Amino acid sequence: MHAGETVYDYCWYSRMSTTDAVSCCLASSSRGQPIHLWDACSGTIRCSYRGYNDVDEPTAAYSLAFSPDGGKLLGGYNKSIYVFDVARPGRDYKRVVTHKRKQPESIAGIVSCLAFSSIGDVFAAGTYTGAVGIYDARTYELLLILTGNRGGLTQVMFSSDGNYLYTGARQDDQMFCWDVRSTYEAVYTMQRDTAKTNQRIQFDIEPCGKHLITGGCDGAVTVFDLQSGTQVDHQRIAADTVNGAAFHPSLDLIATASGHRRYTDFSDPGDSEDDPAVVVDHGNGQGRSLQRPNNSLLIWRLYQQHVTLPDSSSDLGIPATDACNP
Repeated sequence: MHAGETVYDYCWYSRMSTTDAVSCCLASSSRGQPIHLWDACSGTIRCSYRGYNDVDEPTAAYSLAFSPDGGKLLGGYNKSIYVFDVARPGRDYKRVVTHKRKQPESIAGIVSCLAFSSIGDVFAAGTYTGAVGIYDARTYELLLILTGNRGGLTQVMFSSDGNYLYTGARQDDQMFCWDVRSTYEAVYTMQRDTAKTNQRIQFDIEPCGKHLITGGCDGAVTVFDLQSGTQVDHQRIAADTVNGAAFHPSLDLIATASGHRRYTDFSDPGDSEDDPAVVVDHGNGQGRSLQRPNNSLLIWRLYQQHVTLPDSSSDLGIPATDACNP
């Protein structure tokens, strides 16, 4: 699917099912173009959703998100969020202004990332100024403003129960966990190697909801326990930046993407296109050297480790084995 220009963001239809060809679609936003809805089977454009600025000029969305019920498509713009009806393409939309000069309770800047809670009652909007706004999905009222990230927000994601929000930013080595129910302070922070990059370093939460995985500029993926925010695993898998990591929703698979823009230093005679070897540890104390390209998309298979708990755990209602630990 050729978007024609730089792709700002894309998202799959939230109600997609491979058994229903009509639902197999995704939305994308590119520089200087409207939001396109693509047929995932044929690769053709089904329809477009057009946003306009204050002087009635077409403008592109910087971020996208479908509502859980699939009825709404949100687009993040400069100081605004446009709400499109998926069933009515064109230029019909509701504009939610996120920042006004004389309104202190607002989030300034470009809306760089969006995410709905699993229930769909609220959604989060992050901006490049480092602020996060929590909005009511029915009235579009601003409920809460969260600040803490030093860089511009590149991703926001709710927990499976919708009570916690996880945020990540560029030029910032901390990811924040927020309790959106009753606090303005972060519950805890998680460290990753992203302090000197403007890339979007993607993170994801496993289907069980217990762990979060993220990439970093050190070529490694890091796994955190979401109950405490502690790091439980760290594996170097690439010779370059790991800019994306995602769990498969039902299979024991993880996808990782690596690479970033580099400029050749012609004055360095040792500069070569050959990648250094990466030693991957398989958990048994033994590793093997791998030659991988800098820019790559890899699929990994997880193995399940059954942990036997003490007999006293039965008094707490905890099962004797835990098969959700990858």
